[in-house]
Parts: sequence; C-alpha cells; structure tokens
Amino acid sequence: MSRQLLKKIFSLIPTVIGASVIAFALIRLVPGDPVIHLLGERGGDPAVVEKLRNQFGLDQSVTIQYLNFLKNALTGDMGQSIVSNRPVSEEFFSRFPATLELSIVALIWSTFLGIPLGVLAATKKNSVWDYSVMSTALIGYSMPIFWWGLILVIIFSVGLGWFPVSGRIEVIYDIPLKTGFYLFDSWFSDEPLKAFMSSLKHLILPAVVLGTIPLAVLARMTRSSVLEVLGEDYIRTAKAKGLGFFRIVYIHALRNALIPIATVLGVLVGTLLTGAVLTETLFSWPGIGRWLVKSVEARDYPVIQAGVLYLSFIVVFINLLVDLSYYWMNPKLRGKN
Repeated sequence: MSRQLLKKIFSLIPTVIGASVIAFALIRLVPGDPVIHLLGERGGDPAVVEKLRNQFGLDQSVTIQYLNFLKNALTGDMGQSIVSNRPVSEEFFSRFPATLELSIVALIWSTFLGIPLGVLAATKKNSVWDYSVMSTALIGYSMPIFWWGLILVIIFSVGLGWFPVSGRIEVIYDIPLKTGFYLFDSWFSDEPLKAFMSSLKHLILPAVVLGTIPLAVLARMTRSSVLEVLGEDYIRTAKAKGLGFFRIVYIHALRNALIPIATVLGVLVGTLLTGAVLTETLFSWPGIGRWLVKSVEARDYPVIQAGVLYLSFIVVFINLLVDLSYYWMNPKLRGKN
C-alpha cells in the first residue's frame, strides 16, 4: 500500500504543474493590461506605467515571469495583488473559509439525501419511486444554476421573506473570527443563538443551489451502483439466509457499491470548491469564486495564478484521499503493494 501511495503522490505532481501553466497562460490571453486597468483608461503617464510594469515584473518575458512565479511558489511566496497590494496568500486564506463552509454544507445535505434516494430508486426499480427520483435528478442536473438560484430568491427571499438575499450574516452582529466558519464563530458573539440563526439563514439558499447538481449526480450514480451489486450471487445468498432488508441493502450492497460513489464524491468536492463562482456571485458570498471573478475582471495576474494553484492543490489532495479510501472499502486492495 505504501508503494502505491508514493506512486499516486508522484503522479499528481504533473497535474499541479499543468494547472499552474494553464492558469498562467490563460489569464494572459484575456485582452487588457493590468496596469492600464489599475490606472484607468485615460490615466497613467507612460513613465508611471513603465514603473508599475517593472514593479510587478510585467516588463519581463512570459517565460521569465512563469519561472519567477514557480520559484516563489515553491518558497510559499505567491506575490501581492496588483489591485489591493496585499499578499495573495493572505487574501486567499481570509476568503477560503467562506467557500469551504458553503461547500461542506452543500455536500452534506446533497450526500445525506442523494445516496438514500439512489438506494430507494434501486430497490424499487421500475416503480413510481424509481421514476420520480430519476426524473427529479435529471431536472436538477439539467437546471442552470443561475436560473435555479434566481427562482429560489424570488420565492423564499422576495416572496416569503424567509431567507436573506446576500452576505453571510446580518451586520448588527459582531463575530470574532476564530475559524472563519460563521456557524461556529457565531457562538462566541454577544448574542450566540441569534447570530447562529442569522448565519444559518444566510447559508441555506446558497447551499441548496450549490448542492442541487451533486444531489442529482449522487442519486443517479448510487442507483446504478446498487443495482449492479444487487444482482450479485452473495446478495441472493444473503436473501436466502433470511437477512433483513436493511442489512442486505445498506450493509452488504451499499458498502460494495461505494467505490464508484466515492469516486464521484471526490470529483464533486473539487467541483463544489472550484465551481461555486455562479452561486457566490449570485448571493454576494465573499468566497474564493467571487474573488477570482473580480480578479479576472481586474486582470489581477498574481491572484488568478495563486488562486488556481491553491485550488489545484486542494483538489489533488482530495482525490488522493479518495484513492486511499478504496483500501478501506475494498479489503482485496489492502494486501497489494
């Protein structure tokens, strides 16, 4: 197992390097100059422009710029934002808890609802339950995120007034930022219960919107995997022994169907962390997605490069954990070197 782990770790290094190259190259294909954007269309004495380009290293060749970025990244220095002049690492980690909290809540509700729905559809194959679950999953998967989010805002925020439209918490609450997770930090405020409820209300709609597609994917994948396992001989043997429905389905069938489900979960976690751009923009959620969108608009090269590289590390690490989980789910793999 240790040999396999080392192979997987080394095989992921080219992925991270490739992601850094793509991020570095693509942002430079976007029309516009970050210095001109910073100074304004008509602003900027040529001497000032040249001085700023030299300060940000933009007067060097693209190859030299990339090598400098890679060298600094290896030492942990991701540079400074062109717009805010703050260290990029500081900006990233100040916003990442917001994206992580939103992604975790979205993943939790979609997993705890999607997997049981998939099991229900598999055990009730070709029934009204099966058709209902799969039809709903197809609609959820096909629905555009921005449209679905606007519908929920119109119904539950504008119409019913149940949930706020934007932000993470009401401005009247002073939250001490201990972890960056408002559901946790709100308990250290002067009014912990009210602050927690305010944070939860702000979180519900974005989490529902972000978790809709993962819910649909998990339901469909779980149904497919469980159906395949239910046709195995050991399941028929378990039925012949008189084992109960719960034990057969959730202990024997579901556990043996977990490998493809875990693979999908790993992909979904990466999708949630990196693909929350529309959700965060729609709900003015101060996370990584919204930060990167603003940075693209401002041509803030260091932010885009570092943000994509950080997210690549996170996605690669999550997929490594998914690969390791196979050894727990499939005992046959534990003896292999």
